[in-house]
Formats: sequence, C-alpha cells, structure tokens
Amino acid sequence: MEITHRNSLTEGVIWKQLLRFFFPIMLGTLFQQLYNTVDTVVIGQYAGTNALAAVGGSASQIINLLIGFFVGLSSGATVIVSQFFGAQNDSGLYKAVQTAMALALFTGALMTALGIALSPWLLALMRTPAETMQESILYMRIYFLAMIPFMIYNVGAGVLRALGDSRRPLHFLIMACLTNVLLDLVFVAVFRLGVAGVAVATALAQVVSAVLIWRCLLHVVGKRGMSIRHMRIDPNILSHTLQIGFPSGLQAVMYSLSNMIITATINGFGTTTVAAWVSLGKVDGMFWMINNAYGASVMTFVGQNYGARKLERAERSILVCGGLSVSTAWLFSFVFYTFAPVIFSLFTKDPEVMENALRMVHSLTPWYFLFVPVEMFSGALRGMGDTLIPTLLTALGICVFRSAWMFLVVPGWHEIEGITLSYPISWSITSIAFFVYYLSRRRKLGFTFPPFSSPKDA
Repeated sequence: MEITHRNSLTEGVIWKQLLRFFFPIMLGTLFQQLYNTVDTVVIGQYAGTNALAAVGGSASQIINLLIGFFVGLSSGATVIVSQFFGAQNDSGLYKAVQTAMALALFTGALMTALGIALSPWLLALMRTPAETMQESILYMRIYFLAMIPFMIYNVGAGVLRALGDSRRPLHFLIMACLTNVLLDLVFVAVFRLGVAGVAVATALAQVVSAVLIWRCLLHVVGKRGMSIRHMRIDPNILSHTLQIGFPSGLQAVMYSLSNMIITATINGFGTTTVAAWVSLGKVDGMFWMINNAYGASVMTFVGQNYGARKLERAERSILVCGGLSVSTAWLFSFVFYTFAPVIFSLFTKDPEVMENALRMVHSLTPWYFLFVPVEMFSGALRGMGDTLIPTLLTALGICVFRSAWMFLVVPGWHEIEGITLSYPISWSITSIAFFVYYLSRRRKLGFTFPPFSSPKDA
C-alpha cells in the first residue's frame, strides 16, 4: 500500500489551504452543471420539443431524486476516510477505501436495477405526458445502465478529496465533460439518435470518469487492494459509513421533494412567473454550487483535523471558511442585485417575465449570507461523524418549513414575495438552530476550550 500524507490539511495556514482545496471543488461543480446542461442544449437544438421534454422533464427529477439519495448514502465514506487519514492510521484507511469502493459497486448495481425496473411506474406517477412517455422511459433506462461507473467516480472522488486531493477529481470531471459534449454532437447532431444518443453519450462519459478515478486509486491502495476479487468489506467501517451517510441521503430526498412542492406552487402563478423562476434558478444555482463547495471543503478539513485530534484547528477552520463563504455571499448578492436586468436579458425579452424575475431577485438575493451557518456547521458536524441531528435540523428548518409555507401562507398571500420570503426565514431559523446545537455538542465531541479560539498553527 502506498499512502502519502503530503496532502494533509492538519498543518499550515488554514485560509490558504481551504482556498487551495476549495477552488477545484467549485470548478468541479461548475463543470458538473455544464455536464448536465449540454444534454439539454443539444437535444433541444437537434431533436425537437418532445425529446427536450423527455430529457429535462419528469425523467430528470426522478434521476436527481434517486441519485441524490445514493450519493448521500455513500458520502459517509468521505468522512471515515478523512478521519483515518488525519489520524495517519494507514491500516484503517486501507480498509475504509476498500469498503467505500465495494459500497460504490453495490449501490451502483442496485440503482441500475431499480432505475430500469421502476422507470415506467415512476414516470406515470409524475403524470408524464403520453407523447413523451416512451422516450422518457428509454432515456432513463439507458442512463441508469451507467450507475456503477457513476458511483465509482463519485465515491472515488470523495475518497481523493478526503485525502486532501481535490485537483485530480476536477481533471477527471473535465475529461468526462468534454467526452460528453463530443459524443452528444456525434450521436445526436450527426447520427440523429435523439434521446437515446444523449443517454448513451452521458453513460460513456461516466465510464471515462470511472476508469480514470479507479486507476488513480490504484496508487492509494495498490492493484491487489482495488481488485474486485480481493476487495473486502470491513463490517464495522461499513456500519459507520451507512450511519453517517443515510441521513445525508435522506436530506437529499427531502430537498428534492420540497423543491417539487415549490415548483408545483410556482406553476399556479402562470407561465410568465414560471419562466421568471426558471431564469432565476439558472443564475441562483451558481451561488449554491459555490456554497456547497465551501461545505464540502470544511467537512474534509474538519474531518482530517478531528481525526488527528487537532480540535482547536478543526474549530478555527469553521470560522475561517464561514468568513470566506459570507464574503462570497455578499459579493454574489451585490453583483446579482445590481446587474440583474443585464443578466436576465440573456434569458428573456418578455417585459412581464423580466419584471417578475427582478421582484424575485430583490426579495431573495440580499439574504444569501443567512444560509452560510447552515452549510458550515452541517459540514463540520458531518466531518466529525455527527449526521443525524444536522439532517433533522435541515429537513425541518428548510424542507418541511418551506413546504408548509407553500400550503399555509401562499394561498392567502398569492404574490411572488409570498414564496421568496420563505427562503430567508427558513435560513434564519435553521442557522440559529445549528449554532445552538453545535455549542451544546462541543464538549461531547471533545472540545474543552473556549469556542473558536485560535490554534497555534492557524
């Protein structure tokens, strides 16, 4: 086994290491978004409206729901690996990586079976239009054939990030994205395979990323250790991984369900409001990708330092990363608020859509910073292996609160602001709940010093 601790996050200047680790993750999320957008653009340009609806409609929501759960389920492996790595426990790290990749193979196979078998039923449940039903089924079944390579890449990338390496997952994702773009154009624009061409292109791109990540992991655990024939699952590590990962998977499902409810509520406002909401989401999504990258960074940073028992450094990193994230939120809010008319002119020329979009921006974007504590404390607590209560806090404070708001408040306040106001209120409530919970858990997690004191090596 060849393990190097040169990517350790347990030494050095915190803010420099955080940014060095953060930027590849952020760029990766942007390429992931591009990865998902290319299919829609190509199919819309070359295969028509029905094909576009088949790829981007109900099928997309179902895929995101299932993938969100299983990726969340396997995310516990990142925490376990980062803690073993921080503690320089090479034997435990070896077992954790093997267990993580075995879990990736199993969950990928399970997702393939479920996706192929349940696609018609799930699409019918979503009331998919009859004219797009067959193409939606075809797209989902081909897409789900690639779930094993999909899980290998995502779990493998999580393992590398847990080892302090966020650059190579980015490089592999870029290669997969370029492969996807090229194959989309070949299969759809040249060979006119339509929905099937987009699905096959995406599946083959997943295979490329999986092969690259698997070869990279060979240098971590050795060829024999990554051989399927010799791969072993450690029952204790698997149990701990699922204990950490299941709440994260459940949280992803809750987010998806609440977003479906909000989308259904928006639909009741008419086409122009829907178009404005979609336009907002295209730009708004950029901030959430960046914010999630900060959350992934603090989770790994805290995980390594918690494993090394450098508790002051672990806690200090929450404050440092939180400061960086708040600064980013304020900058994004200022730019989005100030230049919103110019930005939305790229999406629409309809004055009514523009008016609705600007109302959404003015009532929502100034408050992005309120969500930062949720991401920071949630990521930090997960890095220390505490996932159940953070999941419940997020589910209740964000997902359940917002869903209840749609049913109880919006019918009596049928305005755009009646929807957007639910966001900053839910962020504020959940942030306060996380801060109180974190302070109550510090001593049980081993923290015996004053909150957010500066470590000597900060």
